Amino acid sequence: MRNSFTAKTQRTAKLARKVALVERRYFVFSSALGYQYPVKLIFMGTPEFSVPSLERLVADGHDIAAVFTQPDKPAGRGKHLHEPPAKTFALERGIAVHQPARIKSNEEVRAIFESISPDACVVAAYGKILPVSMLAIPRLGCINVHASLLPKYRGAAPINWAIANGEIETGVTIMQMDAGMDTGPMLAKTAIKIGDEETAPELSSRLARAGAELLSETLSRIALGEIEPVLQDSDEATYAPMLKREDGLIDGRMTAREIANRVRAFQPWPGSYTRFRGGKLIIWRARAMSELTAADGIESGTVVNIDDTAMTIACASSTALHIEEIQVEGKRRMSAREFVNGARLKVGDSITR
Repeated sequence: MRNSFTAKTQRTAKLARKVALVERRYFVFSSALGYQYPVKLIFMGTPEFSVPSLERLVADGHDIAAVFTQPDKPAGRGKHLHEPPAKTFALERGIAVHQPARIKSNEEVRAIFESISPDACVVAAYGKILPVSMLAIPRLGCINVHASLLPKYRGAAPINWAIANGEIETGVTIMQMDAGMDTGPMLAKTAIKIGDEETAPELSSRLARAGAELLSETLSRIALGEIEPVLQDSDEATYAPMLKREDGLIDGRMTAREIANRVRAFQPWPGSYTRFRGGKLIIWRARAMSELTAADGIESGTVVNIDDTAMTIACASSTALHIEEIQVEGKRRMSAREFVNGARLKVGDSITR
């Protein structure tokens, strides 16, 4: 009996060695070919921006043990609860979803992290700051997919503020998270040109896909220890604070280019708007005129031209804004010409009072 037990133990040990050898060979072979060695992950993300990263991690064969996302929120006129896109994607694939209202000092969340014991936690637009105690749990740390070329545009709205500030280039940074707001060491970057008429949702979609590709390439290299983190230069840092409703209000001191940039940047919320006849007038599509003398000496907000499809208003510094699509608050979006007809506007009238 003892000899039989010993022989069985030896066979088990031999099999275990073979399995370990196969795993090691697979690790080296797959890494050499650019394949992704499976990593046990917790994923944290909420909006549409996060979905391509989660989708790519699943496609690469990683073990997604859990997805954390924001709680369902009321939306639309009926204020019905809508689940975050990351939750929808995860549930469709049978991945466990957690939606804590808060992360800080949440022992239940900490317990989930510790019980899973992930190799890494990937964060993509989750919407909350992770406490230091949680950052230390994953073996490879917490890795963030941030939509800017850090250290530029640290913060909650990098895509919006990059467009609003007239940047011609932005990108995605994969960074190791630390206690600060987007201050951790950088692991990889990729740059993208911003289109002249590209809106925030359009740019977000492109950056999300680029971020997913970069994450896929970077994660395996992190697991292999092939990446040397690069510290950020805080002297070069700029900030992209969370958007507020008042950010959308058009100031009469803005040039046409500044307004056109903000029209593209602040979609879908808070929008770029003026006050017109006691209500809000939202501009959805507009461009700065190339003829900068079109509005010389005329008060900002004054209609200087009306044609078959649009209207042009004077702006600061003798510039002019060609408005093509507009919306009176509470009504549908419409062409500027349709708005002009309904409001009975004529050249010389103002849309800012």
